[in-house]
Amino acid sequence: MPKLPLSPVPEQESDVGGQWPGSSSSFDASQSGENSSSSSPDSAVGGKASLQYVAEPQEGETCHAEEVEDDLEEGECEEETKEDVDSEEEWDTDLETEDSKKVYDPTGKAKYLEICQTYGVTPVSYFMRHMKDSELSLMHHGLGPKGTKAVALSLASNTSVIKLNLSNNWLNGDGTAAVAEMLKENCYISDIDLSENRLGMKGAKALSAVLQENATLATLKLSGNELNDQAAKYLAGALLTNNKLESLDLSHNAFEESAGEVLGAAIAENAGMKELNLSWNCFRGQGAVAVAKGVGANIFLRVLDLSYNGFGNKGAAALGEALKANNVLEELNIGNNRIALEGALCLALGLKENKTLRCLSVARNPIQSEGCIRILKSIQANPGAVLEVLDFSEIVLKQDFTGLCDAVQETFPGLQIKHDGTRPSFRTNQSKM
Repeated sequence: MPKLPLSPVPEQESDVGGQWPGSSSSFDASQSGENSSSSSPDSAVGGKASLQYVAEPQEGETCHAEEVEDDLEEGECEEETKEDVDSEEEWDTDLETEDSKKVYDPTGKAKYLEICQTYGVTPVSYFMRHMKDSELSLMHHGLGPKGTKAVALSLASNTSVIKLNLSNNWLNGDGTAAVAEMLKENCYISDIDLSENRLGMKGAKALSAVLQENATLATLKLSGNELNDQAAKYLAGALLTNNKLESLDLSHNAFEESAGEVLGAAIAENAGMKELNLSWNCFRGQGAVAVAKGVGANIFLRVLDLSYNGFGNKGAAALGEALKANNVLEELNIGNNRIALEGALCLALGLKENKTLRCLSVARNPIQSEGCIRILKSIQANPGAVLEVLDFSEIVLKQDFTGLCDAVQETFPGLQIKHDGTRPSFRTNQSKM
């Protein structure tokens, strides 16, 4: 082993004690030595001070020490960097990578597939292909309540469909309730057809509730749902408050006299509906009279279909009075309502004063030829009449009717009169007699 080089170091005073240079007491010892040398010059000049040799590290050992120190510094830097990264991950940030963002699904297709899996129903491929169409028809698809709920939940956020047809899908009450909830969220669908779905009381109640909130729906078709007088109460309540619905189809249901009374009051107060279809129901007696009075008080309704009911002569008399007061109705269909000659005379009195009606159908009523003639004469006597279409189809007429018909058409050249001539409506097969 090579000998370490020695460097002379003055020996410290005995009262301080020998210590390594750089120790905590070296500075005090040097000060003590200076004080001692100033008081005893012989020790500094006379050479009495003894020498002490200190070993200096070799070059290799110095490099090794520096490498160890560098490694320690690098380790500390790595630990600090890791701590900084961890601290950055702990901070919340609104800046996210594009991969982490969820893609907006305006059609609801992804949501529809997820819901179908949840409810265990088969996705309708036609629905997925046409989710971006403005008009979507899903009639006759046999959706059922669960399938309808899957469709409704996906359409809640859809911004493409404006006209929706769900007729004949066996929605029942549960499916209709799901559609009603969808209409509370969706503000784009303005036309919906729920015909032939057996909505029931639950469905009628759900739709009535949404009609009081939804401000987008303009057309609603509820034909052929077996709605009864109890359901009519819910619908009447909605018509009293909703002023956005413009067209309502309640045909082919089971509304009777009490339904006519509540719906008649609602028609009188409604301030938005322009088209109403109440055909193929059982309105008669006081119910028919109430509906007619409601028409007389309404100032918005333009088109009204009351065909295939049981208005009779009392209902026709009430309609005659309504035609005198109403100055907005343009189309009225009262075909096949058991109206006889007496009722036709009452209608004629109303037509003599009406100045807005453009289309009137009294077809398939037993008003006879005399009733048709009285109606034609009332129109001929009304200079402000604007009738364009008058339908007397399937009514047995006499020869004198045709002459009057030609005279009226000379006065009103734009008037089209539909009739079967003087031939009987029902013919017998002579070959079998």
